[in-house]
Amino acid sequence: MNTTTAGIVFVAALIIALALVHVPLGDYMYRVYSGSKNSRAERVIYRIIGVQPEVEQPWPVYARSALAFSAVSVFFLFFFQLVQGHLPLHLHHQGTTMSADLSWNTAISFVTNTNWQNYSGEQTMGHLVQIAGLTVQNFVSAAVGMAVAIALVRGFARSRSNDLGNFWVDLVRGTIRILLPISIVFAIVLMAGGVIQNFHLYDQVASTAGNGGSQTLPGGLIASQEVIKELGTNGGGPYNVNSAHPFENPTAWTNGVEIFLLLVISFSLPRTFGRMVGSKKQGYAIVSVMGTLALFSLVLQNFFQLHHHGTVPTAVGAAMEGVETRFGVSNSATFATATTLTSTGAVDSAHDSYTSFGGMMTMFNMQLGEVAPGGTGSGLYGMLILAVITVFVAGLMVGRTPEYLGKKINPREIKLASAYFLTTPLIVLIGTGVAMALPGERAAMANTGPHGLSEVLYAFTSAANNNGSAFAGLSGNTVWWNTALGLAMAFGRFVPIVFALALAGSLAAQGRTPASEGTLPTHRPQFVGMVAGVTVILVALTFLPALALGPIAEGIH
Repeated sequence: MNTTTAGIVFVAALIIALALVHVPLGDYMYRVYSGSKNSRAERVIYRIIGVQPEVEQPWPVYARSALAFSAVSVFFLFFFQLVQGHLPLHLHHQGTTMSADLSWNTAISFVTNTNWQNYSGEQTMGHLVQIAGLTVQNFVSAAVGMAVAIALVRGFARSRSNDLGNFWVDLVRGTIRILLPISIVFAIVLMAGGVIQNFHLYDQVASTAGNGGSQTLPGGLIASQEVIKELGTNGGGPYNVNSAHPFENPTAWTNGVEIFLLLVISFSLPRTFGRMVGSKKQGYAIVSVMGTLALFSLVLQNFFQLHHHGTVPTAVGAAMEGVETRFGVSNSATFATATTLTSTGAVDSAHDSYTSFGGMMTMFNMQLGEVAPGGTGSGLYGMLILAVITVFVAGLMVGRTPEYLGKKINPREIKLASAYFLTTPLIVLIGTGVAMALPGERAAMANTGPHGLSEVLYAFTSAANNNGSAFAGLSGNTVWWNTALGLAMAFGRFVPIVFALALAGSLAAQGRTPASEGTLPTHRPQFVGMVAGVTVILVALTFLPALALGPIAEGIH
């Protein structure tokens, strides 16, 4: 079986697996967020944090709760990293010193579900920080995204209501009932595939060459961190080379499992949405938009990597630079597509070594707003806001007040949706422009010309969209880069969340408008095509000039 055929078979198997779990997992998440009963463990947590689970919150209180929880998480993780050398299970010889600016960058990175890493994990973080700091944030940052998505769905589902649910209940249920059980099961699966799980800081292994030498191998609780890294679309790995490391991702089939994990919740949440708004067809329409964009990107990414250009790839017959031989070109391209279409950012190959147009696709995937299917929770609320923009555009075409799911899209709603969409492009383009205007910061680029610009553009695109992957040529561990990218991550996460919750509150306060002959059907293939088209056109109009100066110029050259 040649590489292309193997890649097609793998993608087909992945699609079948996601289709099989779409309904049961989506229905299960619907029951989790719609149920009224709390488990004993949940009631204990509510008593400890002083929450009344039966009391719901209007959108300003819901937003303040999400922001306050995230702020406390940043504060805790920031100091946790700085004092790790005085705690148990710390590294005895750190390869990278945890400075204040690097600690800030890492704290905001993991709390915002970005997991951008300006350090080598195995040389910087001790086991206690990995377990009690980074892994905990992998769970709760994903749960925050899911909670915001559910709050927006409630905005569509409810009528003449001021409440969107209780943030603390949604946070706890998402963590305990969804993320934790799936993580336990798949951690065992990954361990069966060879992913390590131990408390060893380092092991001295005798050389097989018979020369009396030895090799130092880092250990760690890798399987438990790896599974939530993918499931929660976090992406930050305990090792510097991330999912290309054989201790994190040993074989081709574990590679497939990890791709499945980083897609499964985001592709199942539209089913939850359909159940909550009382129309399964609406859920199928949203997942169809996600699937259409994802398949379009996947085909292009594989095409650009398999039909390579350039002297070296042509000579060796494949674009194998930066690619693990365990996975090959096609499966690596599929991983790259999945990790940048979601907000995961994990990598099993070096995106910086991709062909110029292959590297462009990884950027374009993030610039879509990571909605196909996007991050855990953030993909759904991003796609719903794009659906709101689409029905507004359609309403302008026919001269009617646009409606979506029985809710009118008035000036307030479209302003909030537009502000949501414009936030990340502003962060990306302003950040890239400032960085390129400063000679000292341009020095962080390993390359000059279009590829150097691509490194900077990729960094701000990744940070603002809370992805976390990078073009590895950029040396980001400086005070300026740690601060600038940290701000990009913070604004790129929390400003859109506020706009999404404000939109949810505005929609929930409305009554329900009965459908009429002039109502745009939003469950048919025409609407699916419209949403996909509007998404691509808006992103192309926003980012095409920057892409033309970077990867497109490099590819043409």
